[in-house]
Formats: sequence, C-alpha cells, structure tokens
Amino acid sequence: MLVCLMPKKLPRAALNVWARFIRAEQRLLAAVESDLKAAGLPPLLWYDVILELTRAPQGRLRHRDLQVQVLLAKYNLSRLIDRMADDGLVSRVPVQEDARGAYIAVTESGRRLGKRMWPVYARSIARHFAARLDEGDLIELDRVLAKLTPLAS
Repeated sequence: MLVCLMPKKLPRAALNVWARFIRAEQRLLAAVESDLKAAGLPPLLWYDVILELTRAPQGRLRHRDLQVQVLLAKYNLSRLIDRMADDGLVSRVPVQEDARGAYIAVTESGRRLGKRMWPVYARSIARHFAARLDEGDLIELDRVLAKLTPLAS
C-alpha cells in the first residue's frame, strides 16, 4: 500500500516562500559566478572541490566521498575531476586496498588556486549576501535554515 506524504492542500505561503528561496539561491550563486569569472577565475564548483579536498585528511577523498560533499551528480563530478586533473589542480592516487579505486587528491597548484579564489568569493558573499542582512536577519535565517538541514544531509 502506497502512503501519500503530501498534504491534501499545500499552503500558498509555503509555495511562495519555496519559490523565493530557490530564486534567492539561484541569483546569489549567479552573482558569485559572475564575480569569479570577472576575476578570471574558474567556476565556484572548482573552489568547492578544492576546499573539500583541502579539508580532508591527507588532502584527498574517494570519488564517492567527494561526491557527497559537493552534491554533484556522479557523471558531472567525473567530468569536472577530469578537467581539473588536466589543469594539474587534482590528481588520482591509487587506493592500495582496492585495485579499482582511486583517491582524488588536491595538488599544490590546486591549493594555490583555492587561495586565489577565496578573496574574490569572500567579497562576493559580503557584497551580495551579508551586506543585505543585519545581525538579527542572519540569526533568524540561521535558525530557520537549521530546521531544513536534516532534510539536506
């Protein structure tokens, strides 16, 4: 027996807030991407991969673990890793316990790129996000988003 988890009627307020939430995310990310591009830097996803690898023990993660961290579809991540490896930003390191497996490891060039990208990214966050919110707004937004975090993980 299939159990329907949908309410009989979804409140209009929920739909409106959902649409505003999605639009806000899209516009903020587009602004960050534009700022990175204007600075001659690669897309935000490149920074995200470098950041997650830099945070990882020994600067490396298995493909499946990196996929969870950056929230990309597997085929998209594979292509991104290929491009980043071609640019010398990451490398594939064989896993000794698994002949078919490999770690994705950040290289020194990747670390340097991450350090170049961060100031532009931080200014973009400040300009397009933080400058529009006061401390009370940030506290309230954090409180509300914390309720959604278990759904996103």
